[in-house]
Amino acid sequence: MFGLVAVLAIPVGIAVARYDTHIALLDAAWAIPVAAIASVAALLEIRGTSGHVRFAVGPAKRLRVSRILAVLGVCITLAAAIAVGFYYLLLQLEG
Repeated sequence: MFGLVAVLAIPVGIAVARYDTHIALLDAAWAIPVAAIASVAALLEIRGTSGHVRFAVGPAKRLRVSRILAVLGVCITLAAAIAVGFYYLLLQLEG
C-alpha cells in the first residue's frame, strides 16, 4: 500500500494542480515529502517482512511487486525534487 501511495502521490498532486484554479503547479511540490515518506516506509516494510515470506510462492510475488513500486516511488520522488530544485535555482540566478 505504501508503494502505491509513493508512486501515485506526485502525479495526483500534479493532476489536482492542473484542474484546480486555486492551486499552482509549484504547490504540487508538497506531494514530494509524502511520496518520500511513503517510499521509505514501503522499503522498511519490505525489509521487515522479506524473511517471513521467503519460502512461500504467492506472497513472494506480492513482495516483488511491492519492492518495484517502492523503488519506483523513490525514483519519481528524486526526479521531482531535482526538477523543483533546479527551478528554484533558475529563479535565484535570474534575479
